[in-house]
Amino acid sequence: MVTSLETDFACFSFGLHVGTDIPSDILVRVEDVDFHLHKYLLFSRSGKMTRILYESRDPDLSKIVMNDVPGGAEAFLLAAKFCYGVPVDLIAANIAGLRCAAEYLEMTEDYEEGNLIFKTEAFLSYVVLSSWSDSIIVLKSCENLSPWAENLQIVRRCSDSIAWKACANPKGVRWSYTGMPQDIQNPKWNEMKELIPSGSHTAPVDWWFQDASILRIDHFVRVITAIKVKGMRYEQIGAAIMYYACKWLPGLVNDSNGEGTEAMNCSNGNGNGSGSSSKYNWNGGLHMVVVNPKDEISALQAKERRMIIESLISILPPQKDSASCSFLLQLLRMANELKVAPALATELEKRVGMQFEQATLTDLLIPSYNTSETIYDVDLVQRLLEHFLIQELSEASNASSQSFLGKDILGGSQTTASSGQNAKMRVARLVDSYLTEVARDRNLSLTNFQVLAEALPESARSCDDGLYRAIDSYLKAHPTLSEHERKRLCRVMDCQKLSIDACMHAAQNERLPLRVVVQVLYSQQMKISNAIANNTIKQAGESRYQPIASSRKTLLEGTPQSFQEGWTTAKKDINTLKFELETLKTKYLELQNNLENVQRQFEKTLKQKQTSSWSSGWKKLSKLTKMNALENQELVDQVTIAGEKPRKTHRRWRNSIS
Repeated sequence: MVTSLETDFACFSFGLHVGTDIPSDILVRVEDVDFHLHKYLLFSRSGKMTRILYESRDPDLSKIVMNDVPGGAEAFLLAAKFCYGVPVDLIAANIAGLRCAAEYLEMTEDYEEGNLIFKTEAFLSYVVLSSWSDSIIVLKSCENLSPWAENLQIVRRCSDSIAWKACANPKGVRWSYTGMPQDIQNPKWNEMKELIPSGSHTAPVDWWFQDASILRIDHFVRVITAIKVKGMRYEQIGAAIMYYACKWLPGLVNDSNGEGTEAMNCSNGNGNGSGSSSKYNWNGGLHMVVVNPKDEISALQAKERRMIIESLISILPPQKDSASCSFLLQLLRMANELKVAPALATELEKRVGMQFEQATLTDLLIPSYNTSETIYDVDLVQRLLEHFLIQELSEASNASSQSFLGKDILGGSQTTASSGQNAKMRVARLVDSYLTEVARDRNLSLTNFQVLAEALPESARSCDDGLYRAIDSYLKAHPTLSEHERKRLCRVMDCQKLSIDACMHAAQNERLPLRVVVQVLYSQQMKISNAIANNTIKQAGESRYQPIASSRKTLLEGTPQSFQEGWTTAKKDINTLKFELETLKTKYLELQNNLENVQRQFEKTLKQKQTSSWSSGWKKLSKLTKMNALENQELVDQVTIAGEKPRKTHRRWRNSIS
C-alpha cells in the first residue's frame, strides 16, 4: 500500500541511500505502510527494535511488522526521522502521538543522550502545558492513544492545566480562546500575551465553554472533575455541562434569558460539532425539538448518547439550582428514551425533585417509553412529586431543628417555611395544569388521576379551580364512568375552595353528580351570606365611629387637601363596592331560586317514594270494617222490636270495630 507517508519517507530514504551509497537492510510495516530503513540507525536508539532482533535469534532479520504502534504510521514516520537525524517539527497536534510512539519504541536515555522521550517530554511540560489552546489540542489528540496517553499521565496533566486556566480570574485571561473578539484576536496575540496588562481585556465568565466542549465525554469529565477540585462555583460548572449537552445531544435546547453565565448562543458552539446542531438556539426556553420523527438513530449513536447522558449525570454538582429544572427534565426525557442505568435515572429524578417548583407544563409532558398504555409518563411525574415533598419535609425539619440556636436563625427558619409554602402552591398549580392536560387521555386510570391529585397536602391549594378544570376534562374524556366512580373522582375536590365563576359553571355542569352540585350551591350560598354579613358589620362599624360635623362646608374647610382627595378616592371605592355587592345579591337570589327548585324537586321525589300499596290496602280494610259494624247494629235493632230482650254488645268487639 503506497501512501503519502510512505512516499515522503521513501524520498528521504532514497536521498540517504544516494548520499551514503548504503542500501536499506530492514523493512518495517506499520498499518499497511512499508518503511525501508537501516538496522544500525534504528537499533542505536530504540530498545524495542533491539529486543525484537534479539528475541528472533535471526541476525539476518529483514522484516518487522508493527500494527500496535500508538499514533500509527504518522507517529512512526516522525520517530524514524528522528533516528536519522532529520529535524522534526514538534507541534501540539503531533506531540502526544510522538510521545506515545517514543515510549512504545523505548527510545530512552539509556541508548543515547537527548533521545526522543526526553525531547517530547520537555516539549509537553514547558510548551504545551503553559498554553491554553495547545492543552486543548493535545487532550483532543489523546482520544486515539488509549491506554498509552493515560499511562503516561498526558490526559491528567492536560486536564489539570485546562482546569487551572478555566478557574483563573476572567480579568487575568491573557491567552487566546475560541470566540475572542476580533479586535483582540490577531496574529501577534500569542507573542504579546505575556506583555498585555491584565486590565486591558476582561473575558466573559463562560469564555472556556466552547473550547472545552470539543473534548470527548471521558476527557470532558476529567476536566470538570479537576475544575471541581480547584473550587469553581457550582453554577458555572452546571452552565458548562448544559452547554456541552446542548452540543452533543441533538434534541436539547438550553433555556437562557441572557443573564449570568448562561447568556450564550449554543449555535456558536455547535459550529464545530455535528451538522444538526444549527437547528437549535440558546434562547426561548428549553423544549423538545423533533427534527424528523422518521429518522431513527443507529445502535452505535444510541450507545454514545447513553454514555454521554450517564457521564453528565454523574458530574452534575450536588447543589440545588446548579442547572435549570427545564434542562434536567429534558435530560431525564432522553435518559428514559435511551434506557440509561436505573440508578442514574433515579438520581436525576431526585435532582429534578429538588427544584420541581421551577418546572413548566411543557417540560412535564414527557412521553411514556415503557409498557404503559398512557401517552405521557404519569408515574414519572408522581415520583418527581414525591421527591419534591421529601425534600420540602427535610428542609422544614432542618429549619425547625436549628430554630433553637438563636433569634436570627429562628427568623431564617420562618423565611424557609414561607418559601416552602410558596413552592408547594406553585407545584399545586403545576400539577393541576398537568392533570388537566393528561386527563384527555382515555387510557389514564381513575386511580392514577386520584393519587396524583391527592399527593399534595390540602394547604398547598388555596383555590381548587384548577383541580375542578382537571376533573371536568377527565369527565369529558371518560363519559362511561359510573355514578360511584364520578363521586369518587369529585371527592378529591373541596367545594368550599371554588371561586364564584367555578361555582356558577359547576351548578350547570350535567357531568357532575347531583350530590356535588348541591354541595357547590350550598357552599356558595354560605359564602355570599358571609360576605353580605361582613359587609353590613363593616358599614355599621364605620358609621358608628364616624365623627359628627356641624356641616359639610365646615368639615371641608377644616380638612387638608390631601385628605379631601383621599376621601374622593374612598367614595369611588365605596361606590364600586356597593355595585359589586348588588351584583353579588343578584347572583345570590339566582342561586337561591335554583336551590329552591332543586329542593322542591327533591321533596316531590321523596313524597312519591313514600306512597305505597300498603297504605292504600289499610285504608280499604278500615272502610270494610265500618260497614260490617253498621250491618250488625241493624240486626240487633230488629231482634229488640220482635220482643226479645236486647243483648248487650261485647265491649271488646265494639272497641275493635271503632
